[in-house]
Amino acid sequence: QVQLVESGGGLVQAGGSLRLSCAASGRTFSSVVMGWFRQAPGKEREFVAGISRSGGLTYYASSVKGRFTGSRDNAKNTVYLQMNSLKPEDTAVYYCAGRLATVVVTAPREYDYWGQGTQVTVSS
Repeated sequence: QVQLVESGGGLVQAGGSLRLSCAASGRTFSSVVMGWFRQAPGKEREFVAGISRSGGLTYYASSVKGRFTGSRDNAKNTVYLQMNSLKPEDTAVYYCAGRLATVVVTAPREYDYWGQGTQVTVSS
């Protein structure tokens, strides 16, 4: 089992930045592929970023590429999402998720563990 707890959400003006963190406990963190997802009201949960087990490979949704950066620190059992140049359409609840596998995928149903989510609100 892996327990995930997100933090770092909040209210920010358009063009601003936030850094989300996700602390993991339980199973060996370095064996878990990590992903960031978001869900806006009335919309389906969508993939935002994925980070390989070593952190050496990252993948992004086209809507955030160039603005968001995912990373992880396996020594601290923590994964991060640095969000820059935020837009009102980035407003959502952001979730980190873990997958007992070797590759990053974008489908939420492929992830085994989920955090409780943290709200990000971007005002115009």
